[in-house]
Amino acid sequence: MPAEPRPPVISLFSGAFGLDLGLERAGLDVRAAVECQHNAVATLERNRPGIAVARRIETVPTPELLEHAQLKVNEPFAISGGPSCQAFSTAGQRGSLEDPRGTMFREFLRVVSEARPQFFVMENVRGVLSAAVRHRPLNRRGPGCSPLDPDEELGSAFRLIVKELRETGYYVVFGVVNAADYGVPQTRERVVFLGSRDGRDVRIPPPTHARNGEGRLLPWRTLRDALVGLHDAQPTYTRLSPFKRKYMERIPEGGNWRDLPTRSQRVALGGAYESWGGRSGFFRRLAWDRPAPALTTRPDSKATMHCHPTETRPLSIREYARVQQFPDDWQFVGSVPQQYVQIGNAVPVGLGEALGRALLAAADTRRKASRLGTVVCHEPDLIDRMSRRPKTVLNPPRMRSDQTLASARSWMHKHGSGRDVDSILTPDASGALVRARGAVATRTN
Repeated sequence: MPAEPRPPVISLFSGAFGLDLGLERAGLDVRAAVECQHNAVATLERNRPGIAVARRIETVPTPELLEHAQLKVNEPFAISGGPSCQAFSTAGQRGSLEDPRGTMFREFLRVVSEARPQFFVMENVRGVLSAAVRHRPLNRRGPGCSPLDPDEELGSAFRLIVKELRETGYYVVFGVVNAADYGVPQTRERVVFLGSRDGRDVRIPPPTHARNGEGRLLPWRTLRDALVGLHDAQPTYTRLSPFKRKYMERIPEGGNWRDLPTRSQRVALGGAYESWGGRSGFFRRLAWDRPAPALTTRPDSKATMHCHPTETRPLSIREYARVQQFPDDWQFVGSVPQQYVQIGNAVPVGLGEALGRALLAAADTRRKASRLGTVVCHEPDLIDRMSRRPKTVLNPPRMRSDQTLASARSWMHKHGSGRDVDSILTPDASGALVRARGAVATRTN
């Protein structure tokens, strides 16, 4: 008896295929993968010949994409992808929707609106929740500076994204997920949006793991778990400069720059010593018995170091891939730094599998969740936190020209106070928010 055909998926912004390998592991069939970065395309062709549409998504008409996948309108089970997120990342310059990369979610929604899949899964960095449509540099905020325009306020980009999600007519649920909660040996937080064309009760998947295995959940998996059984006689990695190596040799397992002698910290960090924030990634050495922190694209950078627990080197390419749960036979194409970029940007395979199972579970139920054109938050406390946050943040006093506390308070009171929930999620004209089943939803009229 022939096997039941697997539900077909079209992948956008596919990268090295991490999310999609997870969807395949859940039982889905990825038919086409749109990617324009040439090294990632070469990786796709090496491992999945014929699957790649090697073009910028803006140049790919939806009918052509459907033809490549051998599907028609309404036939895709799902469209998956993570629109370029650098514009929203707190690790970069955060150009937000001023940056063309920040508008790629519109291309994702264009394909969804035209192909009409049964479901979609879209993921992005957590910074998308607080990004502004238009970024104002920190040195142009605070006493002596002009008031913020509405599109410069924290959260203004997310309000726009929610508005455009509603306009697709899909029922959408979103939430912040930690990959470690799904058996990934890495603490990597992402914002996930799951959409249903027919209003099916699609839900953010419940965790299978917890930090200490609370209740019936399994404990988080560790770096040791990730690397067990890996045979890599000649590991491939980038070499640390003598400067970086000098300081890394003094960092204990699980430590970072704070473990250096006080007199050495300023020299090691350079200008970053005077900056603010946790800076936990500076000169960081990983720990065997904890999950890895979120992988970056530069494990050899002093600011985003992912140093081996006992050897003074970055994690190797194969070790990096293990943390992201790529199969050992998955081949990455390009220089060593380019391979790190592909792996670091990927969605962990285990998280992709959990999301795929969530879509399949929704497809198997006849329950309708809510009206179409509704966006629901999976976590009511997340909405509460978003509602209480300020409209902006300021540099610390030592980095402002006017360092008086009173002037900063006055400016923030006038221009930077918190917002109500209804302005976070762009409700309808009535301003109503609906709380039901422990969730917060916005509604169309």
